[in-house]
Amino acid sequence: MFSYSVVGAQLYVGDMLFVMITFLVLMWLVKIVAWKPITKMMQDRSDKIVNDIDSAKESRTKAAELAQKRQAELDKTRDDANGIINNAKQNGQRQRDQIVEDARNEASNLKSSAEKDIEQQRQEALANSRKDVASLSIDIASKIISKELNEDDQKGLVDSYIEGLGKQK
Repeated sequence: MFSYSVVGAQLYVGDMLFVMITFLVLMWLVKIVAWKPITKMMQDRSDKIVNDIDSAKESRTKAAELAQKRQAELDKTRDDANGIINNAKQNGQRQRDQIVEDARNEASNLKSSAEKDIEQQRQEALANSRKDVASLSIDIASKIISKELNEDDQKGLVDSYIEGLGKQK
């Protein structure tokens, strides 16, 4: 049926028509059986890729928004923490100043009280000394009047006076 003869080099129109018709039928069958499913698959894949890209853009946008919100919250939390720390520092400084002031006042009061006590004790000591001096002066004067003193008697009188002072304290 398909006989090509190289000898005469003639083209057989019938064979050519048969090949062309067969080729067209084959192309039509490929179009129906293979081309439509392949183009549909390619279109579905293209749509999926476009949807994935859109989803990725949305996800990236949402992630950026969430990151900004988290950063804003972190900054707010940091500012709040700094405010609390500064407030605590100020309160601590106020308490320290108050404690120092109270201690100074107490020290001043203690110093004043001690000065008053010292002055009172000094006055009492002076009064006691006056009494002792007066008493000793009377004793010495009475001894002097009762006898005349020579040098040895005077030394003895002074020594007894000193011993009397030591015994009274």
